[in-house]
Amino acid sequence: MSSNLANRAVKLQAESGTQPADLEFARALVSGLTADEKSIPCRFLYDARGSELFEQITELDEYYPTRTETKILEDCAGEIREATPAGSLLVEFGSGSSTKTEILLSALDAIAGYVSIEISKAALDEATERLKSRFPNLVQVPIVGDFSHAVDLPDQFAGAPRLGFFPGSTIGNLRPEQAVGLLGNMKSVLGEKSRLIVGADLKKDSGILLAAYNDDDGVTAQFNLNVLARANRELHADFVIENFEHVATYDEALGRIDMFLVSRVDQTVRLLGHSIAFAAGERVHTEHSHKYTVAGFQKLAGQAGWESSRVWCDEAGLFSVHELAC
Repeated sequence: MSSNLANRAVKLQAESGTQPADLEFARALVSGLTADEKSIPCRFLYDARGSELFEQITELDEYYPTRTETKILEDCAGEIREATPAGSLLVEFGSGSSTKTEILLSALDAIAGYVSIEISKAALDEATERLKSRFPNLVQVPIVGDFSHAVDLPDQFAGAPRLGFFPGSTIGNLRPEQAVGLLGNMKSVLGEKSRLIVGADLKKDSGILLAAYNDDDGVTAQFNLNVLARANRELHADFVIENFEHVATYDEALGRIDMFLVSRVDQTVRLLGHSIAFAAGERVHTEHSHKYTVAGFQKLAGQAGWESSRVWCDEAGLFSVHELAC
């Protein structure tokens, strides 16, 4: 961040009570929107309001991933339990609300503990309290941190077999080379002779994919547009939300969904002292979601040093849950 931008962001923090994390949002927004091809990193879609909207998305008829992965996990939980030695440590990367984790915790009744790694302290605290009421004897160690970087696991679990958990097809939000890097980092965190359960969305008919990201109720559009409202709230930008529309496309060659915010008109937006021009029809990239074949994902995991031990899919072939070992 330039010193000028940093000063403006710090001034905003002092005047309006924004948190230090907003400095990263400010940096990413200015950098992304002043680039030749405008973009906003997808992690900034998930503020409190964005997370609420995403929870609504997961309940939509068109959005198959959440319910499909949940059913797969319910069906394979027994097999995961059989392969998990007593006294193991469950480590979840990007735990969020930890809803799907409850499926594993119900099955893994002889584990030493559960480490949840999540960048949002609010989400982590809420999930920890909820799990405490349901699993009062579970040893929980929540860690506020970015799981894409090195994370030190608690010494109290040294020597315990480790099982990683990364559900939700979040891996698809990364470019393949980034996904390999992330899986490699998870391997380093968990250590040798560990296992990782990871969800990956599968390639399928483009009509099913496009419907999942362009729901009839417009909830996904609200979710995408909320990042502009967040910029107005937190950074005093002056986006006119109605001047942008949500668009999702599917790239057959790359096997991925791309989400954009598209300017409806020629316009200029003020953001932290910058005047940012948008031409009518100009696109701001906000998210991509890669879809895989089973073999394609296994190859990707292999590049990060993992071996595929088992994979579970639903009957319709919509989604996959992989067990990786090293």
